[in-house]
Amino acid sequence: MTEYQPPGVSSGGPSGDRRGGSDAAYDAVVLAGGAARRLGGADKPGVRVGGRALLDRVLAACADARTTVVVAGPRPTARPVIWAREEPPGGGPLAALDAGLRHTTAGHVVLLSADLPFLGRGTVEALLAVLSGGTADGVLLTDSDGRDQPLVAAYRTSSLRRELTALTGRHGDLTGLPLRRLTGALDLTRISDPVASFDCDTWDDIATARARIREHGHVLDEWISAVKDELGIDLDVDTGVLLDLARDAAHGVARPAAPLTTFLVGYAAARAGGDREAVAEAARKAAALALRWADEDAPAAGTASGDAAPDATPDTRPEAE
Repeated sequence: MTEYQPPGVSSGGPSGDRRGGSDAAYDAVVLAGGAARRLGGADKPGVRVGGRALLDRVLAACADARTTVVVAGPRPTARPVIWAREEPPGGGPLAALDAGLRHTTAGHVVLLSADLPFLGRGTVEALLAVLSGGTADGVLLTDSDGRDQPLVAAYRTSSLRRELTALTGRHGDLTGLPLRRLTGALDLTRISDPVASFDCDTWDDIATARARIREHGHVLDEWISAVKDELGIDLDVDTGVLLDLARDAAHGVARPAAPLTTFLVGYAAARAGGDREAVAEAARKAAALALRWADEDAPAAGTASGDAAPDATPDTRPEAE
């Protein structure tokens, strides 16, 4: 068993900054059918953090999966998924995992719980990259106390199937068996990531998550991520470029010009193909226009000393007698 801390591994917020990553195809299994007893039996996957259901936040983090299986009763989700259910319902994590794996075909599978508000694509990619680059059966996160989080992990599908088959042979059934019966038989690599591994088991956890995303350092990325999910947009844009454009339009033209200009930039970018480069090019043109617009006010200060504006036409009329 190995503990590994690759440089730069972070949740990257729910917007999921892409760091490193892996080219290997993978499937995702999300366990979302728990009883949520510590939440008083509330519908935990549907609890909203930052305006989005916890389940939808997790589905955004594994959006690159070839197949995504959610083990729970069907519900509306922001992304299309395959629904599965263990028999009997409520049979525990191993029975749920077995039900989900029946719909997967990729060599690697990301196994996630449905209550991870800060999991991002960057962490999913890091897990897969470490798994692909080593020989372990799986790679999982540890939380702030160093505890294993086997439901924030990437595994070799063949290893999971092998051990589930062995457990079924020994016990006759997976119902009620704890997850550690499986993970204890696997060779696992561990990555420390207290943020991405934070899960919401209680209402205090929900309150903590809701407060964190409204902190100054997180709120903008959280909002942009939520808007993209709500609008069905999967586009990685440079928010700094757009903010600079809004500033230039507000200062150089008029304050209402900022939101209207950024809207027009988005519209122009969509017509030009809608990718990151199209957004950057439209923003560059609009920012240059805003600066030219603002520069036209600058010569007024210089003409106080009698200097003509650079583009002024010389007055060739004869002076009056």
